[in-house]
Amino acid sequence: MSRWIGIDHGTKRIGLAAGDTAGGIATPLDVIPAEPLDQAIRQILQRAEEYHATGIVVGWPLNMDDTEGPQGKLVREVAAKIEAATGLDIRLWDERLSSFQADQALAGMLTRKKKKARQDAVAAAAILQDFLSCGGPEGAPKPNEIAPA
Repeated sequence: MSRWIGIDHGTKRIGLAAGDTAGGIATPLDVIPAEPLDQAIRQILQRAEEYHATGIVVGWPLNMDDTEGPQGKLVREVAAKIEAATGLDIRLWDERLSSFQADQALAGMLTRKKKKARQDAVAAAAILQDFLSCGGPEGAPKPNEIAPA
């Protein structure tokens, strides 16, 4: 069994989730500020240590035609920085529609303000859940395995 932290990286907030390959279940954890990045990376590492994670999967926003746009490139660069800072196994995972899944999961449950505060963690759980359901790290590239666009 290996434990993983899931990340939904946004320009303002980063959603965090935790899960493991044995159970295949991902649970939303928190939402942290995306800036300053070094502080965000410290908080991610703290969560990884707390959950004894062996790896981190970062949601990678690809375009619908499978190309990497500016946000995808930014997230890949952030994932590489997380990898350099933590030494953990860092993988990228196609996050298309994860925010939509999070919206669907939270529909009718919370006020708009509370939903907004929780959405990124739920999106991180959706990313991690998909990653775990599809076999985990075997099918997910590392940040340095992607050729720059």
